[in-house]
Amino acid sequence: MAEKKTKPASQIISTGRRKKSIARVRLFPGTGKYVVNGRDMGEYLQRDTLLLVARQPFEVTSTGDKYDVIVRVVGGGIAGQAGAICHGIARALVKANEMYKPELKKAGLLTRDQRMKERKKYGLKKARKAPQFSKR
Repeated sequence: MAEKKTKPASQIISTGRRKKSIARVRLFPGTGKYVVNGRDMGEYLQRDTLLLVARQPFEVTSTGDKYDVIVRVVGGGIAGQAGAICHGIARALVKANEMYKPELKKAGLLTRDQRMKERKKYGLKKARKAPQFSKR
């Protein structure tokens, strides 16, 4: 029989979503190490703007060096994934300490951004773009 893995009691798990991306975030007390899909966050996200977006919850709560983060993110593009990571980290921080909730809510980081790509309709070229109309 396989051994059952026990997770540390201090581990906090939450989920963040943005567009088609889903991020499963695990938060541990630590020194500020960020790992995304087995790689360093800076190596994975590459652009500075996306790094700022992903680390925004720590900037708002001033807890950047208090927690280690391990993230598994799937789906969507790199920008959607950064937004999903941000949402997941914000939700995990609220689970860790309820005192962070007003700050994160005021910054708009706890609200799931539900804007997604609109589906293509038949008879059209894209979601709303129609073929050029010809009278004759």
